[in-house]
Amino acid sequence: MVARMFAVGFPSTQTTPDLRDLIDRGLGGAVLFKRNFADGQRFADLCAELKTLAGRPFLTCIDQEGGRVTRLGKPFTQIPSMRIIGSHANAAMAREIGQLMACELRAANIDMNLSPVLDVDTNPANPVIGDRSFGRSVQTVIDLGLAMIDGLQSEGIAACAKHFPGHGDTSQDSHYDLPRLPHAMSRLEEIELLPFVKATEAGVAAIMTAHVVFEAIDDQYPATMSKPVLDGLLRTQIGFDGVIVSDDLGMNAIAGNYGLEQVVIRCANAGVDLFLMAHDAEQQNRAIDLLTAAVQRGEVDEEIIMAANRRLDTLFDRYVRPPTTGPLATTVGCAKHHQLMDDLIELQRAPDPTEYRPAAPKKV
Repeated sequence: MVARMFAVGFPSTQTTPDLRDLIDRGLGGAVLFKRNFADGQRFADLCAELKTLAGRPFLTCIDQEGGRVTRLGKPFTQIPSMRIIGSHANAAMAREIGQLMACELRAANIDMNLSPVLDVDTNPANPVIGDRSFGRSVQTVIDLGLAMIDGLQSEGIAACAKHFPGHGDTSQDSHYDLPRLPHAMSRLEEIELLPFVKATEAGVAAIMTAHVVFEAIDDQYPATMSKPVLDGLLRTQIGFDGVIVSDDLGMNAIAGNYGLEQVVIRCANAGVDLFLMAHDAEQQNRAIDLLTAAVQRGEVDEEIIMAANRRLDTLFDRYVRPPTTGPLATTVGCAKHHQLMDDLIELQRAPDPTEYRPAAPKKV
């Protein structure tokens, strides 16, 4: 049950002995990156192999945001940054792009897209969010973010809104440092939190945590490790009952400031259901061992592990699919998807870009 709460990365375009050992332990899923992509068909076959090796429902997920966070090269349709989409404030286009992403990811045996970014980009000096955000307007982020979530999930891909409670106003990158936000709760409720409240109401499957200290809620620990932030705010006050996903625990905001045992215990007690660890099989195995031992000695209540597994059951039942091995050409990078990108280019030239309407389905 503990191993199932982990999704890990691995360093190859093929499965590795370390990864196969983790799957044998009961690993819940894998996170795929550029380093796992050789070409479209081989990538789809790799994801199918992971599911086959597990012999059980096995979650495959990826950060395919668009723009500078794009893990899959051609023939996958190359999506521009969310800022370009957000600059048109056009929800219909955002929904269609979400559907496009979902169709291509599903063809490649991916179950969850770790997207969209619901951070409001209120700080022009932010080194990590920037054009990954739909924009600097809360309403734009809500309207387009919810449309993209709907597009993804309507085509069978779980969406994961990030980075809760909001990474948009930080001036540091949590890959390297531990950012802190001193904003009052009234400011957080007005700007940072609102997109996540609306995503919860819209039924988003998962929400990813931010490795950021929000001083008004918990001035000691980052959101990923904070019970007041995750259990208190997200679960109890906002009412989110989907899967809470940690951002990568190898990022320096976490790994550079806390020991692994402290991290996994605090994350579990805070409310994390799915632990992402992108690197280092030794650390991945050690994290599973440490959390298992913490449950055995009572530092983490077994009911916390059971509740996390119940939420994972719900996610898996709805979104995790058996492997397929069909050709990608009919879906990935197809003419319909290229036409949508052409429409986006035309939209940028239009006098009123909000006037875009989806094209009527063509008869085949």
